[in-house]
Amino acid sequence: MDNEMYSIVLDTLKRIERERLSPETRLEMDEKGDFPEELIRFMLGPDVGLHLIFMPAEYGGLGASAVQIAKISEEIAKIDMAIATSFLAICLGMDPIRIGGTEQQKEKYIRQIADEGLIVGYGVTEPEAGSNVQALKTKAERVLDEKANIKGYRINGQKQFITNGGVADLYTILADTPEGPSFFIVEKGTKGLLPGKHENKHGIRASNTTPITLEDVYVPIENLVGGVEGEGLKQANRVFGYTRLMVATLGLAVGMSSLEKAISYAKERVQFGTTLAEKQGYTHKLLVPNAVRIEAARAYIEEVAARIDSGEEDLQVEGSIAKYFATEVGDAMANDGIQALGGYGYMREYEVEKIKRDAKINTIFEGTSEIQQNIISIFRLRETVRTKGGYYNRMSEEISGLPEETGGPMVGRAMGLLNELLLVARKLRVTKSQYRMFLLADMMTWVEVAKATCVKAGSENREKAFSDEFMLAAARLFAREAVEKVYINALKILKAGQKETPDLTGKLSSVDLSEVFEGALADMDTAAKELV
Repeated sequence: MDNEMYSIVLDTLKRIERERLSPETRLEMDEKGDFPEELIRFMLGPDVGLHLIFMPAEYGGLGASAVQIAKISEEIAKIDMAIATSFLAICLGMDPIRIGGTEQQKEKYIRQIADEGLIVGYGVTEPEAGSNVQALKTKAERVLDEKANIKGYRINGQKQFITNGGVADLYTILADTPEGPSFFIVEKGTKGLLPGKHENKHGIRASNTTPITLEDVYVPIENLVGGVEGEGLKQANRVFGYTRLMVATLGLAVGMSSLEKAISYAKERVQFGTTLAEKQGYTHKLLVPNAVRIEAARAYIEEVAARIDSGEEDLQVEGSIAKYFATEVGDAMANDGIQALGGYGYMREYEVEKIKRDAKINTIFEGTSEIQQNIISIFRLRETVRTKGGYYNRMSEEISGLPEETGGPMVGRAMGLLNELLLVARKLRVTKSQYRMFLLADMMTWVEVAKATCVKAGSENREKAFSDEFMLAAARLFAREAVEKVYINALKILKAGQKETPDLTGKLSSVDLSEVFEGALADMDTAAKELV
């Protein structure tokens, strides 16, 4: 989108919040747990058309960039996570068609979603499969004509936890065909398509979540996405880098919402003669560490979104890193937001307890945090072995060339240690232990997010939401956290195994953590001063 349209979309969101989604309305929606269909239809209608940002311009959408969509998704989720979840599901449900559909399917269905403001459901998750898409039990049997040509499919199975499941006008359903998992386009009202009861959920209560039963649901062959059987998992994997990045923005949003409320409260609440904003026990424990991690998550999300906009496609691992890190960070800040407001934080009217309940789902849907750790460690280890250490060596060389004030060189040295550990990982039989693979995933995640943060802090072209002093202090603080993560996790991996590598243990012993943490308190002071 051009800048003018982008600004109009952001202004429209502010107007919707002001006129239709006041705090009282949001709390009422949450308490009742009812899907606000009238509001969603209004947001999809001709006067707003918010769904158009997710859609290509050639099919009637606004053609927003990934960077713009990430920012807009964050703004929607800051207003209300349930509303954001409903919109994300529309985008998610459309993606198999956008990525794998034939030109006729795209022209028909994406244009229809754009023109008519259809609500879309994404039917993948099953009761016994969860995040394991390959454990698919829903079956699509071929239906043949009199000449033994395939004319359609009959689908039977059960889907679980489907966002928009009970209100969707259109569904993309993953089912197993003779040639493998495939997506099918199923329209509302199709005989045998039976949405279940709306789930009574812990959080995002106003979003519609239901099981779906498919009993002899017939779909014509024209509704097989892409027209070829067995392409479903490929189509799903192609968009994971994008869809998981968008879930990461939801994690970012709940973190920011909670942080902003905690900061506002800190400025007003007086205890023992001074405001909480003047107390290190508040700012340096509850605000600064969370704010630093949130800005680190933002830097990484922006970097990955920019890479998507540049035409890169195979960014599944980057999507997993963004989703894992940002959603865990958002959940942690949501939890600390309740602590920050004390007894008031536990009361519904202050919203932070709702934010916390809403935040938790981000670490679960679109692949749990543990699924993401699995993906990160397996694929990054594989890439390191394939390139004989070149993958992280190149990254280390790039970040080591940044000025010291960005924290880049210390992250570069930590990457070097991580790389050496990965090169002996097989000798240590690390892949035999999921616990140690998760430790590796955290090391990989923290150094890659730290790299993006340090690069952003040293860039003159970054968006100036914070001062240069704050960003540099935040980059150094997160760089220290990444170094600590590599050091501690490496020791855990080496000492937990039956074998050791003395050379690597010696290099770890040579790391001077006292030097790494020199100046940390001053950086926290700088960050706290700007936050409050």
